[in-house]
Parts: sequence; structure tokens; C-alpha cells
Amino acid sequence: MEENKKKKILYLITKANWGGAQKYVFDLASEITDYEVAVAYGKPLGKLSKKLKTAGIKTREIKSLGRDVSLFREVKVFRNLWKILKQEQPDILHLNSPKISGLGALLGRLVGIKKIIYTAHGWTFNEQRPFWQIWLIKFLSWLTIMLSHQTITIAQKEYNQVIHWPFVTTDKLKLIYNGIRPIDFLDKQAAREYFKIENDDLVIGAISELHKNKGLKYAIQGFKEISKKYENLKFIIIGEGEKREDLEKEIQKNNLKNKIFLVGKIENASKYLKAFDIFLLSSVKEGLPFALLEAGLAGLPVIATEVGGIPEIIENNKSGILIKEKSPEKIKSVIEELIESKEKSQTYGENLYKVIKEKFSFKEMLEKTRELYQFE
Repeated sequence: MEENKKKKILYLITKANWGGAQKYVFDLASEITDYEVAVAYGKPLGKLSKKLKTAGIKTREIKSLGRDVSLFREVKVFRNLWKILKQEQPDILHLNSPKISGLGALLGRLVGIKKIIYTAHGWTFNEQRPFWQIWLIKFLSWLTIMLSHQTITIAQKEYNQVIHWPFVTTDKLKLIYNGIRPIDFLDKQAAREYFKIENDDLVIGAISELHKNKGLKYAIQGFKEISKKYENLKFIIIGEGEKREDLEKEIQKNNLKNKIFLVGKIENASKYLKAFDIFLLSSVKEGLPFALLEAGLAGLPVIATEVGGIPEIIENNKSGILIKEKSPEKIKSVIEELIESKEKSQTYGENLYKVIKEKFSFKEMLEKTRELYQFE
């Protein structure tokens, strides 16, 4: 009987709200039915914790775990995570965010977990930080890779950044692109009615956490300039985050209250994508963004910054337009380019749709990840 017992996977992630890493964890946890599955997370609680509970997936909250760092709190996190690992006794520990992954990999080794897998959803050392912080983060990232049995990168660029590090081998590092499930989109008219968009409005859209890494202040600055030429141009940003107040001030300062709309979190936001005429991703740091895969599946023409794994999704001037980050002037000019050429917009959207269908299959991602769960 013991031989037929399901092996257990414990997924570990810092926050239980909703973003690319949380979607990744939910998609895997809800699909891997031939394993016993549990997910452990800290605060803030949100859509991930709700969806897991609705799906009947076991969850464990790691007390004191949050985004902010303090020595006293981290000691409590260490104790609480140790307790969870001892109680759950997983065969596989799958780590999913940098803050908790280093600690999770260390504790996983200490309690003797047979297989520890770390998915790097975009290297944190690619963020703009002081020089000493970048080197410290690089060391901690290397340590997490060393403590894990295998590390998944979600973009070739990020694979290339670490494959030459000491003791990092091709056996230890695996490239697995994010995969996307089919989406039940609303048609254009129904989606536009949801946002109360007029028929003659031109709409730029974004699904984005309101975070400094998303570069939304540059998107607002670029939009401000182009909106002077097109009176019927609107910008709708779906998402929530810590930079809301700053972005609201930027919108207010530039008299764009009737042009730019921060609509907050929307359940199943991707289903409304066809409301938009153009999708804009203005990030200054990315891994391989799910929002871009979703926009491609919706057949939208996309403008995106040339960061992280984005150039592995979009071929410039073939399946979208790539621009340098932090470039409001470029955002202005390429929006104008797409507005003025409907044929170009349509071609980019059609080409990106084909790329997403062929290259970013959820089934393929699932199969390749499953292979890493296998014991020899």
C-alpha cells in the first residue's frame, strides 16, 4: 500500500495576492492531480489564497512572512516554515519567489527533502538598485541555485545570465517557458461595454501591478503627449499596487483624469482584453510576463519594452513593437504609428497570436515541469 501512496508537492511563495508567479503556482497546483499538493504562503492574502481554497487545494499560511524585511520577523518566519516542512514532509518542494526561496531551499536541505526545485520568475538583481545590493542579491541567488536540486528559468536571457556562474551546470539549470491556458474572452463590444467605452474611442490598455518595476509613470508621460493629437484616445490600466497614489498624482498633475483610468483589480481581467485597441507593457524589469501572453492570445497589437524575456515573445516590427524602457517619447511615437496604420496593427496582432499558440503551450510547460518532479 505504501508504494502506491501519492508523492507530495509543497509549493512555496511569498505573497498570496495575484501576479504572474501566483498564477503559475495556481496553474501547476490545480493541474498536478496525481500528486498530493499543498501551497504555503505569506501575506498579503488575496486572489491566490481564495482560488486555492475554492479549488480544494490545501493551504498553509507562513506566519510573519511578508514583503518587508526585519531580523525579528525573519527569525519567526524561519521557525514557522521549519514547523510546516516537518509537518507536511513533502517529497518535492517547489520554490517560487526570491525572498522565501533562499530560506526555503536551506530549510528543505536541513529537513532532508528529496527534491527542491526553484522557479526564478525574473532575477531580482536586474532591478535598479545600489551596486552593493545587486552583488548581495546575486550571491543570494547563486546560493539558492546551489541549495536547490534544479532551477527553472522562464526566459533564455535569464538562463544565460547565470549559466556561467560557479558550479551552475546544464543539469542544474532548466529553461521552461511559461505556458498559457485558453482564455474565454468577451467579444469586443461586450468588453467595451464593461468599461463604458464609446464606439469611436481608441483605447490603450494594460494589465499591470502598480509597481515601480512596471514603468507606468513613463507610459503616462508618453500617453500625455499623444493624447494631445487624438481627443478620443483613452488609457485603461487594470491592476492594483503600492504606486497607486503616486500614479494618481501624476494623472492629476497632467490633467488626464478623463483620459487615464486606474480601474483596480478585476476578476479574470484577461477576459476583457478585446476591449483594447493596443496593449502597452512599459516595464523596466520583467521575467516572462503572463500579461503579454494573454494580450497575444487576444490578438492585440502590442507595444512592449525590450527587457527580460520580452524579446523572446515579440520579434520587433513583426509580431509587435519593442522599445527601450523609460522612453515616453518612444511610447508616444509608436502609439501614433499603430493608430495611423490599421493594417500594421492587425498584422502584428495576428503574428503574435500564432507565436503564443506555437511557443507558449501550457501543456508543454506542464510536461517539462513534471519531468523535473520525477525521481530516478
